[in-house]
Amino acid sequence: MTIRVLLLADTHLGYDLPLRPRVRRRRRGPDFFANTRSALASARRGEVDLVVHGGDLLYRSKVPSELVRLALEPLLEVADRGTPVVLVPGNHERSAIPYPLLAAHSHLHVFDHPKIIEIDVSGLRVGLAGFPCERNGIRRRFGSLLADTGWAPGRYDLGLLCLHQTVEGATVGPSDFVFRSGADIIPGRRIPTGFAAVLSGHIHRHQVLTRDLAGADLAAPVFYPGSVERTSAAERDEAKGFLVIEFDCDRSSGGRVAGWEFRRLPARPMIDLEIGDRPTSDPAGWLRSRLRALDPDAVVRVRVTAEPDEAMHGALRAASLRELALPTQTVEVSWPRRTRGNT
Repeated sequence: MTIRVLLLADTHLGYDLPLRPRVRRRRRGPDFFANTRSALASARRGEVDLVVHGGDLLYRSKVPSELVRLALEPLLEVADRGTPVVLVPGNHERSAIPYPLLAAHSHLHVFDHPKIIEIDVSGLRVGLAGFPCERNGIRRRFGSLLADTGWAPGRYDLGLLCLHQTVEGATVGPSDFVFRSGADIIPGRRIPTGFAAVLSGHIHRHQVLTRDLAGADLAAPVFYPGSVERTSAAERDEAKGFLVIEFDCDRSSGGRVAGWEFRRLPARPMIDLEIGDRPTSDPAGWLRSRLRALDPDAVVRVRVTAEPDEAMHGALRAASLRELALPTQTVEVSWPRRTRGNT
């Protein structure tokens, strides 16, 4: 029998979404909620057997209870229909879901400590081993944390390891930086046998790792769905989405990957608008024409690369930019280090 798992991660709900905004402007917070709900649509329709959220549900740990309620709501809607949902607290939650009683549900399972979550899927035993994000020295502690879960191969028709960590070989950023070694990186050779796959959040670029840096096959592939929206300019060229993975069950091996599909989500375009030493008698008009020539749905980073004169400085103030840009755009200013300004 094949089991279908939906994997999403790094939703960062609550980012740029004050509950009582003092300024009216296009905010990015609704984008993250909309893409989270879109990612879970197939689960709400009953098209998968299990949902795993790989961590960083929230954008930070100290948030009001109302935001936690709103962030959990899309997962609870899936759980309400009887589909099991597994959640790994990430580093942005400081390894614990705030107001944990809000997550109390018979079909929502949280890795609040190292453990195994056992789920029955049509008579098949699925074992998910995992633990909250280890923010200090996972390289040293990985083996002991896995042992603390009580994991032993051969007990489940499908075995999955759920994390919110960096595994060596993962890449990020426009320069394709590769994580190779360090206290917060799991060596590929440490992934044990008995798992069909490792399902992880934390790395915002979608990728699937199958070999370590020496070229040896991993004992189980590592799946990163990536974040559901672009969180920084470093992700401007990355596709955003989630994964649906199919597994063949086999108790002797812990199962195997039968196939997988990356499903894209509609991430907003990110565009840099560079402001250097540009003499002009009408800086506000110049900025207006440049901003309004860009994609109307863009997240625009105005990069100030030279000290602006007084007139340009005034045009770059937050209130002025809200007037100059299209109301559907989101605009922020990146100042040079020597220049102080309101971003």
